[in-house]
Parts: sequence; C-alpha cells; structure tokens
Amino acid sequence: MTDSPQARRPAGYPRAGLWTIVGFLIAVEIASGVLQGFYTPIITDIADHLGIAHGDVNWFEAAQLMVSALAAAVLTRLGDRWGHRNVLLLSTAITAIGSWILVVAPNFWTFLVGWAVQGAYVVWLPVEVAIIHRRTRDRADRDRVTRRAAALLVAALETGVIIAAVTSGLLVQSVSITMLLAMPAIAVTLALVVILLWIEPTPGADRSPVDVIGLLLLTATIGLVMGGLVVIRLLGPDSPWPWLLLVGGIAVGGALVAVELRIAHPLIDVRLLADRAQWPIQLTAFLFGMSVLGAQIPLSTFARADPQAVGYGLGASAAEVSTLVGAYVVTLVIGALLLPVVSRVFGPRGGLAAGALLVAAGYGLFVPSHDTTAQVLLNLGPAGIGSGILIAGLPAAAAASAPEHRTGFATGMTNAGKTVGGGIASAIFAIALTATGSLDDPGVGSPPLSGYLTIWTICAASALLAAAVLLATDRVHATVRPGRAITAAPGRTITRVREICAGPGQVIRAGPTTDRPPGTDRPSGGPPRAGHPPRGCADPPRRSPTASTPAGRPAASPPPRRPGPRWPG
Repeated sequence: MTDSPQARRPAGYPRAGLWTIVGFLIAVEIASGVLQGFYTPIITDIADHLGIAHGDVNWFEAAQLMVSALAAAVLTRLGDRWGHRNVLLLSTAITAIGSWILVVAPNFWTFLVGWAVQGAYVVWLPVEVAIIHRRTRDRADRDRVTRRAAALLVAALETGVIIAAVTSGLLVQSVSITMLLAMPAIAVTLALVVILLWIEPTPGADRSPVDVIGLLLLTATIGLVMGGLVVIRLLGPDSPWPWLLLVGGIAVGGALVAVELRIAHPLIDVRLLADRAQWPIQLTAFLFGMSVLGAQIPLSTFARADPQAVGYGLGASAAEVSTLVGAYVVTLVIGALLLPVVSRVFGPRGGLAAGALLVAAGYGLFVPSHDTTAQVLLNLGPAGIGSGILIAGLPAAAAASAPEHRTGFATGMTNAGKTVGGGIASAIFAIALTATGSLDDPGVGSPPLSGYLTIWTICAASALLAAAVLLATDRVHATVRPGRAITAAPGRTITRVREICAGPGQVIRAGPTTDRPPGTDRPSGGPPRAGHPPRGCADPPRRSPTASTPAGRPAASPPPRRPGPRWPG
C-alpha cells in the first residue's frame, strides 16, 4: 500500500509523531512487564488462596503456553489483514478479561481459564514492532528506527517486570490476595485505554480471506505438541501419553504444511518462513527460546539448593533468589538498549549473532563456574545482555525481512517459535532434573549436579548454533566498482540491498525488494540484478555524479544525502 498515514488517518484521532506513539506503546509494555513479573513471587500464596497443592500451579503455565503459542501465530497474522493496532486492542481486551477473571475466580478451574486467556499478551511486542515498522515505511532509515524503538520497548518491558516483582513481594503480607490480584488487572485496563484513545487505527495491508482450514489445523498442531510437552513434565517420559500427543502433533503439522503450500492465501505463509532472509531469524527465535524461557526455573531451584545437603547450589533464600532475578532483568534492559549500537557496529544480522554469542558464553561459563553467588552473577551478565539484544532484535529483524503485508505475521512467528522452543526445552530440562529427584522441591530427592550441567550445556549449544546460523546466512555483501555491475557469489542472489557503496563517501540507495528472474524488468527503486549496472554506477566513459573518477581528475560533487551506514566494499 502506498497511501500515507495522513491520508488514511481516521477522523477523531490526533496526528501523533512517531516517538509519541512509541511513548504510548512503552506504557503498554510496562503493563506487559507487570503481568510477567507480578505473579511469580506470590505464586505459592495464590495456590494457598485457591486451596490447591503448590505443584498444581504447573497447570497454569501449561495452559498459558498453549494459548500464547496459538495467539502469537494467529493474531499477528490477522493484524496484517485487520490492522495491527486493531489486533493490539483486541489482544489487550482479551488479556484484561483474563486478568479480571483471576481477581474474582472462586476455584482452581476458573483461575485456570483466566490464566490461560491472559496468554494473549504475548502478541503485544511483535504487533507493536509491526506498527512502528509500518509507520516508518517512507523513511530511508526505517530498519534502524525500528530497532531503536524495539530496544526502548523491551527496556520498558523489563523495567515493568522489576517494578512488579518488587511490589508484589512487598505487599503480599499486608494486602489481601484479591486486592493484590486486582493490581495487574488495573494495569492492563489502563493499557487498553491508552491504545483506544491515543494509538490511531491503520488499515491492514493484506486483503486475503481468512484461512479457516489452516486455523483449525494450526490449533490442533499447537495443542497436541504443547500438550505433549506439558504432559512429559507432569507424567514423566515413561508414560506413553505424551509421546502419542507429540506424534499426533507432528502428523497434523505435516498436514498443515501441505495444505498451506497449496492455497493462495495461507494463514501460515510457509514460503515466507522458508525464505533465505526469514528462516534464520525464525530458527534463531526457536533456539533462543530454549534458554530464555526454559532455563529460568532450573536456575531458581539451583540457587535454592543447599550445598551442605546436596553438594551444590547457593543455599539462597526466596528474597536472595528475587535479587538474582532482578539483577538478570537489569542486564536484559542493558542488552535491549545496546541493540542499536551493536547493529551499527556489526550490522543487523551480525548484531543478533553477537547477542547469541553472549548468551552462549554466559551459559557456557556456568559449567565450570557456579559455586558462589558472585560467579552466578558474573555468568548471568553476558547471558542477560545477549538475551536483551535478541528479545529486541528478533522481531525488528523479522519485520525488516518480510513483505509489507506479512509484517505482523513475521514478527509474531518469532514469539511463537520462541514459545515452542521454550516448551521443548522445559520438557527436556524436567527430564534431566527429575532423573533422581524433584523439579519442584530440591530438598526432596534432589537431582544430580549433572542434570544442571546438561541444562547449561544445551543452552550454550543452542545459542552457539543460532549464532552460527546467523553468520552463515548473512545477506550477500555486494561490491561495486566504478564502471562495473554488482556481482554475487555463484549460485547466490543479492536480496534486500538498501545501500551500495559506489566510491569513497558515496552511496547509492535501493529499495527492499528481491531480485527478479532474468528477462524481467526490475521495479523502480529496487536492487539491481547481478550483471546489470546499478543506478549511478554507469559504464565508462560515461560520467555519473555518484561514481568515482580516475586519479588526477576532480570528481563531481555528489548530491546532498541523508547520512547512513555504507555498504561494505
């Protein structure tokens, strides 16, 4: 779509600048942080309030994981069709309903439904990134601005986590549990008001019909796979039920792929996910989810373990564990704010690879060094900074590599992949820790230290693999010399070229389109194909104001241009 936001702005909504909109979205992300940080310190108090065993709270996490994985894939795809702001509003309303259900829930089952419904919040960050990416589509520095805004959003999210965790821990002894549970509900309701009043609706870029068959198959696939992973944690690997669920989920998933490849307007754009510019990002999200979502509970149980009784652990109290978690979240904020810097130094894909390498280094350090609190904090430093870079950078990178009408889908799939990766890792880690003991209480048949070493090794290896994938699939670096065409390595194409260096201090700009087959005219502003002289880099002796001149001759002054990074070469 080429219409400007001004031309399509709905009546009654004031025209807000980009960073004003980012400010409103920051308020929404603070509410997201409240949801993610508020309940953890008081989860045992919630179990007592409902009259259930502490181990039964695992069902809350299981239900929300399934809803989150489904919501991330479906709602963000519908955002491309109905408008990203409209889906943000819808998902926030659903989350608010779930939050208020928790306040009035009289029993376990009602609370379980409310907790599951709350999982719709998982689409907030990817949809917000899509909103920003769409609003900046006419800017030359679109991707850089999107990364910078995403960094601020993640910083706000993690700040909300810290504030919420500290607040609930301080108030749990002095405020009734009902009033305590109302606080996150109020925060989400305020976020709903912010979206409704100050974030203007935008039309969707995709007019395709809804793929109902794909929706049903996707729901079944996620339900079976995530259900199987949860049942592994609850019943153990010796039970046949989780494996039956997983096999069924894989079979339905295969049918989903086959169906989506045959229809014109699929819900899950398999071809986009398989594109060379997109699949490394999605695979990185999956691998990253194994550490960022799967390793948190094992870290807490390791810290609580008594070294005098089991030979490892920190013997930390609940308050000391909260301090460790708080320190980790602070490093996430630092990492998110560093995203624009590392992207400027190493490039967008290289910045993500740097984040993955930091995560690998942090968890790798746990293997030889985990005996003291200082050592654990030292290990969490690089792991947290790298995680912050990836949390902010993955949706921004997915948006930059997707067509305009698939931006929400691409960003949402990073969260869906991260959720599935975390679910798989949680099941594997539970098996590792329950080989001889209990995951919930390290004081009852504590697992061997080898279980924790296995977890940290898997986290480091998955992050290292993600970094290798990102570096190996980095986009082709085109080299332009005066009077020569762009060339690429044999068998590879040049995609998404934005700026091409044509000489010292001189840049040719090109749009974010992909090479077309030989014999087809490339679109105006798109990247030149291999073998065709790029605009501004003509064959000699023709002169161009943006091409360099032979030694000894003065070069024509290039036209004024906006400063920006130069293409290597």
